[in-house]
Amino acid sequence: MSAHSSATDLPVVIIGAGLAGLTVALHLAETQPVIVLAKRQLEESATAWAQGGIVGVLGNDDSIESHVRDTQEAGAGLVDERTAEFIARHSADAIEWLVERGVPFSPDPDGPLGLHLTREGGHAVRRIAHAADATGKAIHDVLLDEVKQHPNISLREKWMAIDLITDRHLRKGGLGAGGGGRCHGVYALDIETQRVETISATAVVLATGGVGKVYRYTSNPETSTGDGIAMAWRAGCRVGNMEFIQFHPTCLYHPQERSFLITEALRGEGGMLRLPDGTRFMPAHDPRGELAPRDIVARAIDFEMKKHGLDHVWLDATHLGEAFLKEHFPTIYARCLSLGIDIAKQPIPVVPAAHYTCGGVVTDLHGRTDLPGLYAVGETTYTGLHGANRLASNSLLECVVLGRTCADDIEAQKPSSVPALPDWDESQVSNADEEVVIAHNWDELRLLMWNYVGIVRTTRRLERALHRIKLLRSEIDDYYAAFRVTRDLLELRNLVDCAELIVRSALSRQESRGLHFSRDYPRTLPVSFPTILCKKAKKKDAWLP
Repeated sequence: MSAHSSATDLPVVIIGAGLAGLTVALHLAETQPVIVLAKRQLEESATAWAQGGIVGVLGNDDSIESHVRDTQEAGAGLVDERTAEFIARHSADAIEWLVERGVPFSPDPDGPLGLHLTREGGHAVRRIAHAADATGKAIHDVLLDEVKQHPNISLREKWMAIDLITDRHLRKGGLGAGGGGRCHGVYALDIETQRVETISATAVVLATGGVGKVYRYTSNPETSTGDGIAMAWRAGCRVGNMEFIQFHPTCLYHPQERSFLITEALRGEGGMLRLPDGTRFMPAHDPRGELAPRDIVARAIDFEMKKHGLDHVWLDATHLGEAFLKEHFPTIYARCLSLGIDIAKQPIPVVPAAHYTCGGVVTDLHGRTDLPGLYAVGETTYTGLHGANRLASNSLLECVVLGRTCADDIEAQKPSSVPALPDWDESQVSNADEEVVIAHNWDELRLLMWNYVGIVRTTRRLERALHRIKLLRSEIDDYYAAFRVTRDLLELRNLVDCAELIVRSALSRQESRGLHFSRDYPRTLPVSFPTILCKKAKKKDAWLP
């Protein structure tokens, strides 16, 4: 058991090294030590893969009210207006903070703050600050460099959180645990040495991103396995709106590049979706055409693919010209060209793919969860901003704005004594004998989620998925109890937890709204509410919608 520590000696532990985690780290590190855990290489995060940009209410033709209205419309009636207004009101500050850090946004001498603003689907005006078509990488590179140089921040690459340490662990360790419960730290696996460390913390921040890897096709990196959502759920936190998984309409369809996103900005600048015979089909589905919200475009593509028996559709940007494409979309142009596709002369084969998790751990506007000492920021969370569908480029903005308020709240907390924490117990486990079981279960889970819990759902499909998830959970729990943990096993365990949250949330919503479309309940109810799940006390498999 680790020794007692003074709270002033302990770090804040941030799990995840994307924009949300790095923002919190940079704001906190001026006053206290910070540890950032990244389960893969530091450069590998969903932030670095974000192409489009970050919202900023900056132009004279724009307003906070307009941004909130667009967010609400995309969110299909489930957006928390207070959250949307708060984040929109702080968007200009967020952009300025990034500019001050040295983020190389695409310039425009005549634009607000000297920035070029583009437009994406669902936005009434141009309000997206961007760095060509690689905005996320530009932001992530700058902040990561600053974090690496900060003396008060310890970066631990290839470290994965296993579980949060709460009062439940103290009771198991023989210590009394008064009060209503608290997060005291985290068990973390050093992936290279396979050693588990007990890390005490004044606060723990979940910034682990979404759960895209639960699906067969996704635009997300390997890191997106729902770790923070699953850990918070197991620790007793509520989760919200997990049925709303955003499928990006246009992921490159190519055997060598299954996860390469074709940014929505390409459609914003005039790219058109076509069938193999050249027919443009989006105007038949929505008067906004290719600029309709993502859920509508994804369902339209899904419909046309099933109707015509297609593996993909085409995104045609040839009319924009080679010079324009090279200037505004250099990353896409180069990547496609490396695969033999000249987007100035040929349309791009695209298919929808799981892209963004609009639900997650329930938090307030300071990142506070139901468990004192535990915070969450970014795609891991449900704040009410995204409702039933996220408006394009609101995600990076949420990370910066609420990353700052989260840090402010942690700094404002009074130090308290921290109990000794029990060490990780490996006395009853052995090395795995057949790791192929993990690979098989992983493949089965992702395939059943794609087939049964995808863009279009039915009650029967969801019930079948839930039945198979329960069988998988039983196998995984047995494996977890018997063998030493590995990254693959931990990720699979988290994905199964998240898969069940998604399916149970979808079953509880008896309507079609935003990203959740049910053939059994195709209508949208006149009044609806967020889906909030919580566990019943003392019953392992009991759920409350």
